[in-house]
Amino acid sequence: MAMELSTKASLNGTRVKSSAAVIVTTNPSVDSGNQSEPYVEDAEALLTPPEEEKEGLDTLNVVEDTVEGNSQGSRSTCVSPVSSQGGVYSMELLETFGLNLHRIDKDVQRCDRNYWYFTSENLEKLRNVMCTYVWEHLDIGYMQGMCDLVAPLLVIFDDEGTTYSCFCHLMERMGANFPNGGAMDTHFANMRSLIQILDSEMFELMHQNGDYTHFYFCYRWFLLDFKRELLYEDVFCVWETIWAAKYVASGHFVLFISLALVESYRDIILSNSMDFTDIIKFFNEMAERHDAKVILSLARDLVLQLQTLIENK
Repeated sequence: MAMELSTKASLNGTRVKSSAAVIVTTNPSVDSGNQSEPYVEDAEALLTPPEEEKEGLDTLNVVEDTVEGNSQGSRSTCVSPVSSQGGVYSMELLETFGLNLHRIDKDVQRCDRNYWYFTSENLEKLRNVMCTYVWEHLDIGYMQGMCDLVAPLLVIFDDEGTTYSCFCHLMERMGANFPNGGAMDTHFANMRSLIQILDSEMFELMHQNGDYTHFYFCYRWFLLDFKRELLYEDVFCVWETIWAAKYVASGHFVLFISLALVESYRDIILSNSMDFTDIIKFFNEMAERHDAKVILSLARDLVLQLQTLIENK
């Protein structure tokens, strides 16, 4: 039963002293006064040790409704299992949870159906994990894309409790990428800064051919850690590299992987003078056709390029 999954395992590993830095946060809504000069003065912040992870997201504690004067119309007859005094859940809470269940059911049925693991039985496990997360984080609720993040974890662990615990930990980093989280604009701004610093020709093309302040073609990359861009078997390697990179290279290695994807097709983008619409269409067509090993190797080289730039400035 989904309601029985409450274990939250700590996934914190021994922190290795970082050799690179956290991406500096630029203001995503304000353009630089001089677009011809890269943010070299900010680049040093790209190689400072990452901050400690935030505490886990607050969970919603379902308590007995004892507010004086609360009308009977706002209360249900569903007895709360967490109340020793026979309290009940509010209708508002039940309606909110029901709406989230509807969203979950729709996405679970569509999630990774072509992958061998997701039989009807394992799709039910996926649903259980997702329902449990939403119940304990009802203030966050379910948003499209969450099933995509749970699915690879379930494939590896094949256990609802462990998968749930790991997903909770993953959402400490990924949660802000979803709508209302605010992280996506920061990713776009940092991506713009990286391209301006490491590939001025590409930056000028993007500057000329569209709204270069928002890198919408990267949206799905950041939201799902490239899960839909790669072959399924490559997702595990890329995810582990992102997690490990926090301790040995950069707390925002996803930015360097994103830039590596762009740089892998640099000649095609430049020769065709692609605008942002062209780039979005191009990468949609290239989904699951990328060489993950080449992309990861190039991402590592880009980190080294930035380190060298900082050391020699």
